[in-house]
Amino acid sequence: MPPRRPSPPPPPEIKHFTPDEIEQGIMKLKRRIAEVQALDPRQATGLAQLTAPAVRYEDQQVRNTEHAIDRAILEVFGANSPEYRQYRHHNIWHGGMSFNMPEDEIQQRFAEGIPQTITMLEGLIHALEEKRADLGLDTTTRVRAAFQGLDLHPRIADACADLYRDRHYSNAVLNASIALVNFVKEKSRRHDLDGAPLMRTVFSRNNPILAFNDLSDQTDQDEQEGMMHLFEGAVLALRNPRAHTLLDDSPEMALEYIALLSMLAKRLEQATRR
Repeated sequence: MPPRRPSPPPPPEIKHFTPDEIEQGIMKLKRRIAEVQALDPRQATGLAQLTAPAVRYEDQQVRNTEHAIDRAILEVFGANSPEYRQYRHHNIWHGGMSFNMPEDEIQQRFAEGIPQTITMLEGLIHALEEKRADLGLDTTTRVRAAFQGLDLHPRIADACADLYRDRHYSNAVLNASIALVNFVKEKSRRHDLDGAPLMRTVFSRNNPILAFNDLSDQTDQDEQEGMMHLFEGAVLALRNPRAHTLLDDSPEMALEYIALLSMLAKRLEQATRR
């Protein structure tokens, strides 16, 4: 009986992206670029290839990065996509390989593969950006997709994510700012205060309840005072107006406000009691 011929591979499948999938794919590939650049930080400054990168070719960090690239391309484009078929099992390497190649030459081929890999990932991002342009996505769609990719503090996300997704932008900002105020009260244990007086007391430059640094010099004290004003501004400019009147925040402005409130919540998480 003649041997059975292997089945031909399925035809390539061109993925039809939704707007959210495009934005999420771009962000995921940008994270992979950052990981490749971390193998040789000079890649991010334009000073690469002056000397060999500090990371060795056999380091586990290199394998982890290669596996992450493979997963990202698979997740973004699909198993039968032309992109995954071309770049699956990608190695950070440039040029050929020979038996008994000297270690310094192996390290050099790895070093040359870093910018090659970045260029490959940038090409995939460009392909997604073209798909985005073909869809003619408006600003609101792009901003809403960007919101999905934000790494919000859990307290802020729980308070506003559903409202933002349901297009209640002003309410999302209001709830996020209320969540931040409540977080300050809990961490400082000053439930007797509210609003701007709460922030001025808790984050006082001279005698804070919660400090963002050691307050050991002028720079530390300036940062403490600046953060106090940011928290105070979150109450006066974001919470209070939306609590007392009907505002119509755009998705872009709401996104930026919520990102600011999330940043403040993350700094608050790290603050220490004095």
